[in-house]
Amino acid sequence: MLRRLRLPILFALTVSLLWCGPAGAADQSAPASGGQTSFYDAAIAQTAQSGEDFNDPLESLNRAIFLFNDGFQENLLRPVVDTYNNVVPTNGRKAIKGIFENLSEPITLANDLLQFEFHRAMNTLVRAFVNTVFGFGGAMNLAQDMGLESHKEDFGQTLAVWGMGEGGYLMLPFLGPSNPRDAIGRFLIDAYFDPLGIYLDNIDMDEVDLAIDAVDGVLDFADVIDDLEQIRKTSVDYYAAIRSLYRQKRKAEIANGQSLDLPPIPDISPEFRGELPAPRRRQEPVAGLILYGGR
Repeated sequence: MLRRLRLPILFALTVSLLWCGPAGAADQSAPASGGQTSFYDAAIAQTAQSGEDFNDPLESLNRAIFLFNDGFQENLLRPVVDTYNNVVPTNGRKAIKGIFENLSEPITLANDLLQFEFHRAMNTLVRAFVNTVFGFGGAMNLAQDMGLESHKEDFGQTLAVWGMGEGGYLMLPFLGPSNPRDAIGRFLIDAYFDPLGIYLDNIDMDEVDLAIDAVDGVLDFADVIDDLEQIRKTSVDYYAAIRSLYRQKRKAEIANGQSLDLPPIPDISPEFRGELPAPRRRQEPVAGLILYGGR
């Protein structure tokens, strides 16, 4: 049986310590002169010229973890995703993805309410009801056809709305780009808002929940594999491009879609449904198999 208590506590303590660490110096990563500059590198250079700190105090360690994640991604995850994209037709992939997105609606609803975004909360509630009852659990996005646009919220965004800073940039093994605020909010607190995860935990179906996380990670990566490859090919510094795009994307999400004059940003943030241990027994965690998928 999978245990889920010690590692989340250790993880929370670790990121809390990182939170208290000094802010990193401004990143010097910028497009090399004389070469072709991509749109993503131009965005990085513009940010550097504005004096904005990339807030990466653990850059050396983060780059090492990034290389590990990239190797795992290319050698193990990419073949699985390529097979999935080639075998499953587009409509089938949309249906499967819709089901998994529908499972995360309770997390979005809870964070809508915590941010006092009651109109968005009602939108989320109606979407979840329509797609669950009439859309075969989300396989058919009927709510979208009704004009109910989807959005995603997590507790990392909620903490930001409440005024908490992001802390230093983190590259997490397997999980990809993050920061202490988002890591605590999304990987720990959001589990309280996941009824399916709590139910599976209570009936000792940890393996099922782990399988759901793994499949969700594959689906998320399948959505962004082409975007990531394009960034890799056109960026002078792939790591810096991912870092810049992740931080800008999170700012846009926290602003609830308000125009922030950002470049086209693929959905590269990590997602983890997770679940909490039942109060009646001790557990240890298992991280979901998720690299750069976004919710």
